[in-house]
Amino acid sequence: MVTAAERSPDNGRVSSSSPEWTRVERLDAARVVEGLRARAGVVLTLEGACPGGQVGAAYVRWADGHRSVLKWRPHSSVEDMQAGPLAVTEALRLAGYPAPATELVAQVGHAVVMVQELLPGRKIEHFGRRELDQALQLNQLQADRLVGRFDVPAMDLHLGDDGAGYCLHEPLQRHNRRSAALERWVAAVGADHPAQLAGDDAVHQDFHPGNMLADERVVIGVVDWDGASRGDRRFDLVTLRFGLHGAATGPGVTERLDAILDSVPEEVLRPAWAHMSLRMVDWAIRHFSPAEVERWLDLAEQRRS
Repeated sequence: MVTAAERSPDNGRVSSSSPEWTRVERLDAARVVEGLRARAGVVLTLEGACPGGQVGAAYVRWADGHRSVLKWRPHSSVEDMQAGPLAVTEALRLAGYPAPATELVAQVGHAVVMVQELLPGRKIEHFGRRELDQALQLNQLQADRLVGRFDVPAMDLHLGDDGAGYCLHEPLQRHNRRSAALERWVAAVGADHPAQLAGDDAVHQDFHPGNMLADERVVIGVVDWDGASRGDRRFDLVTLRFGLHGAATGPGVTERLDAILDSVPEEVLRPAWAHMSLRMVDWAIRHFSPAEVERWLDLAEQRRS
C-alpha cells in the first residue's frame, strides 16, 4: 500500500514544471452536422447538447421529425467501429439487451460520426439496491454473447502502453510521487498479464450509472457503447465500482459490490482494477483538479497490492 513518503504534506510533487496535459477534444456538434451534410448529404437539425459526458453528444432531429443522438469518435475509422462497438451492440440487441440502435455511421474527416436511437428514460441520479440488482442482471446478459466472434477485437488493457487519448502513463509518472507509484504498480500488473482481456463476453467499458437510463427506477436503457469490445463481462463490474465512487448510493450498495468483486478471480480482477485506476487517475490529472486526482488515487489504492 501507499507509504508515508508518498503521502508527504506537499503531496510529493515530482516537479513544479509539469506540462499542461492535452485534454480530449470535445464534440463540435455544429461542425459535425455540417460535415454530414457536405460529405454524406444527410440533413439534421441540431437541437442542443446532451447533458453529462466528457467528450460530448448532441440531440438532433431528422427531416421526418424523429429525434436521435449525435455522437463522434475522433481518430477512428468506420471499419473499426463496425467491427468492434457496433458489432457488440448488435449482438446484445439480438439478445434483448436495451442498447440503442445505430441509425447512421459515417466518416467525417478523422472522426467517425454516429447517429443513434434516442432511448427513453433518464440518467440515474441515486443508485440503490434495486438499481444494483438490475445492473447485475444486465451484466449477466452480456455473458457469452461473442462466442466464436473472433472478428470482434478483444479489449486492450493498456497497462504497458498508452491508449488513444486515454490511459496515458506519463501523466501519472510525472504528476506526483503517489501517482508515480500507482503507475509502477499498473505496469507491473501489465507485465504479469496478457495485454488484452480474455473472454467471449460483451464488454461495455464504461458501465456506470451515468450511462444507464431508468423510468420509475426501472433501468430501460444503457448507452455510450463507443468503446465496447470482446472480453470478460466482470470488467464492467469494476467499472461500475469506479463509477459509484463519490456518487449518491443507497446503504450497503458499494459494500455489496465490493463483496462481489472479492469473488472475481485475481487474473481478471487485478488487470481490470489496474486499467480503471490508470484510466481514471490519468483522466483526472488532465481534466480535473488536484483534489479530484487524490480522490481517484484513494480508490485505486484500495486494491493495489
